[in-house]
Amino acid sequence: MNQAQDKYGHTRKVLLVILSIIAVIPLAPLINRYIPPLVLGDWNLDLTVSIILAGVLTFLTLRLFRFLLLPAVGLLILVLIYNQLTNGYGFGNMLRDYKTMVQNNWGKKEQKEIDLVLRPTFFDGPLTKTVKSLRSKVHANDSLVRNYAVKHSVASFDEYYPKYGSQVRILSLFKHINSNFKYVSDSERDEYFATARETIQNGLGGDCDDHTILMVTCMKAIGAHCRMILTDGHLYPELLCGDEKQFEMMQQAVIHLFGNEAIDNMYYHEQNGQYWINLDYTARYPGGPYVSETAYAIINL
Repeated sequence: MNQAQDKYGHTRKVLLVILSIIAVIPLAPLINRYIPPLVLGDWNLDLTVSIILAGVLTFLTLRLFRFLLLPAVGLLILVLIYNQLTNGYGFGNMLRDYKTMVQNNWGKKEQKEIDLVLRPTFFDGPLTKTVKSLRSKVHANDSLVRNYAVKHSVASFDEYYPKYGSQVRILSLFKHINSNFKYVSDSERDEYFATARETIQNGLGGDCDDHTILMVTCMKAIGAHCRMILTDGHLYPELLCGDEKQFEMMQQAVIHLFGNEAIDNMYYHEQNGQYWINLDYTARYPGGPYVSETAYAIINL
């Protein structure tokens, strides 16, 4: 009888340990969503903290409320299944979050800065005229543009707002514009700069300058700070992340929320302690590769 009881007790302990591990798996990424980025040097500590907290919570439940562990695990699994079927936070999101959590030492090791070389080879007249014309097309107070920007700034990643704050609005808007923009060339003889309103009304069709004007205008409409970089035959937008700490937090958000992209490097320009990242239509994620290192003009807004 005692041997049977001992065997039963051992089996129950093993089962409880397995259930505890199963409970940690979905709990860790859920907790991580509500922990603000904790960056120390090259390490993203919040990714580790969330796993530790999930383990502690499961351990306390096991010690204090052992009878609740099995129902809790079952409830978590049911919630994940329901969310999976309703396009909520399901197994795919959980796996993506775990992918981020194991990549806990990105830091500067995977960053790459490209020097922005200013080469004003145009005559001052034509260059100045082009810069003024581009700047005049940015109308962030246009009601259509403002409403469009706000609508698509809340379309994606909203569940991560507690963690990344306003950065998710910027990344959501970038995702929408760059996922839906369609390249259409201007005529060979004339260069036309469309306003953001025109590009929106045209179904997000246009060339590089139309995309850039659209991007910086929409970003400005939701409070972000952008600039335009004029290169040889190309124009692209850049987003101001802030100082090094703010840049590292943005980098973590990009790696997390755009984890389905092959992110090998974060491309940026640093000027006077301020970090700018690429938002070009050629980049599949914020901070993607630049088309050119040469700049004829930096157009601040």
